[in-house]
Amino acid sequence: MSELSPPERTLRVCRAASRLCGRLGWAPLLEVPLPSGRRLDILALEPDGGLTAIEVKSCARDFQSDSKWHEYRDWCDRLYFAVDLDFPQALLPEEVGLIVAEDGDAAMLRHPAEHKLAPARRRSLLLRYARLAAGRLQGMLDPAGALELRAALRVE
Repeated sequence: MSELSPPERTLRVCRAASRLCGRLGWAPLLEVPLPSGRRLDILALEPDGGLTAIEVKSCARDFQSDSKWHEYRDWCDRLYFAVDLDFPQALLPEEVGLIVAEDGDAAMLRHPAEHKLAPARRRSLLLRYARLAAGRLQGMLDPAGALELRAALRVE
């Protein structure tokens, strides 16, 4: 994958990680804005209501220049990094889960430490997740009304 640009690598890893989520029975939602002003690459809703964040890194420089990933722990039960096979995995902290993608497929190589969300934050995030997903679906069904709907929902 080294011939791909960082945005192309990010897209491929995102797609592979999303497919892995599907195989695990998780419902992935991409580019999820948080109340903190940050944006999760992927927020996956698990069958038991758990929320897993997946931060995609395209290259070592992408990881090394990102000092904000620690803040994502406040918004999920589990945090993973998703990278491709060319990524130097030794850079990634051991306490964060690891997903590795190759050729449209991904595998979970390491599980993260779990840190359960407080009930009020979980409820807030579940509502944000549901409204964002519903708004995006409606936007696909009615592109002309998508801007009005996004403004009304105020989640993106």
